[in-house]
Amino acid sequence: MSDDSSLLPVDPPFRRQTKPGAAPGTFLPPLDAAPTRITVISYSPTEIHEAELTDVGKLDEFLSHWPVTWVNVEGLADVGQLETLADLFGIHPLAMEDVVHVHQRPKVEDYGQYLFIVTRMIEDADPLRTDQTSIFLGKKFLLTIQERPGDCLNPLRERLRKHAGRLRHAGPDYLAYAILDATLDAYFPLVEKYGDRMEQLDDAIANAPSPRIVSELHRLRTNLLQVRKTMWAQRDSLLELIRDDSAFVAQETRVYLRDCVDHTAQILDVVETYREMCADLRDYYLSQNSFKMNQVIKVLTILSTIFLPLGFITGLYGMNFDHQNGHAPWNMPELRWFYGYPFALGLMAATTAGLLVYMQRRGWLDS
Repeated sequence: MSDDSSLLPVDPPFRRQTKPGAAPGTFLPPLDAAPTRITVISYSPTEIHEAELTDVGKLDEFLSHWPVTWVNVEGLADVGQLETLADLFGIHPLAMEDVVHVHQRPKVEDYGQYLFIVTRMIEDADPLRTDQTSIFLGKKFLLTIQERPGDCLNPLRERLRKHAGRLRHAGPDYLAYAILDATLDAYFPLVEKYGDRMEQLDDAIANAPSPRIVSELHRLRTNLLQVRKTMWAQRDSLLELIRDDSAFVAQETRVYLRDCVDHTAQILDVVETYREMCADLRDYYLSQNSFKMNQVIKVLTILSTIFLPLGFITGLYGMNFDHQNGHAPWNMPELRWFYGYPFALGLMAATTAGLLVYMQRRGWLDS
């Protein structure tokens, strides 16, 4: 986390492709959209079939012959294929507009023929970057559209292939739950990583503080704030799925969704704690710096206090005035003493010792 790339901001700043006043439902993907790739997993309790499609029209065969079909789209660059998918599944233009405008917060919308669910999947941990994942839940299908290739769903695919758990025996609503659960589970290692980093920063502040620590604490706090915002919206959308009497989510699936709500609550609790720790560590760093600065100022003040009277004595006896015709009565008699020089040195030593004893009794020399 200490390289220069870690100083990059979190999710890229908000950039809307459509201009103000554009018609609702305008379909305009991001300029840096990844190439589109479509994969299909169709399954029943006894069979499973996987394929990668280049012709969206072949989806009809899967939808008509299999009880559950999971269509996964990675990348938003191919507008033609996305429009064909929208026509095939009857997706509303406003929903497709939200799919390609990838700064949506987690939410749930009921369009009658399907549920539209938005969640955010972790892409990079530091700086924190998340990808939008749009989920369309129907009676016999689940369509997921990911902003970029790469996800945290490979363990889920393996469970489908190996017939592990109840995925193959349940409907697309349970598959949607499993995707949401896997997405949330990916946040736990991220938050744990932030906690480990804060422990390292705590040790660094105590042993070898540097100005870069403040920058790292600021970045960590910013990342935690982003996680907090995402989890709050995710929690609200999950509660909406549980409370609403939707025909697309079975009652037994709602029980599992409550577990997802519990996960968001756990993440939120840890994130709030870590954000407070970031503030405490920043205050600790500043107090350590102030203490060290005060120690330096203290030493310099003691030295200045000691040498101030010594400079006065030296300056006083350095004024060796004399009268041209002999010794003037107003000149210092010490100038002609045989032991005048040792006397001046002794006076300086006695002054220094007296100041040190006084400072020690007042506790000014204590660390």
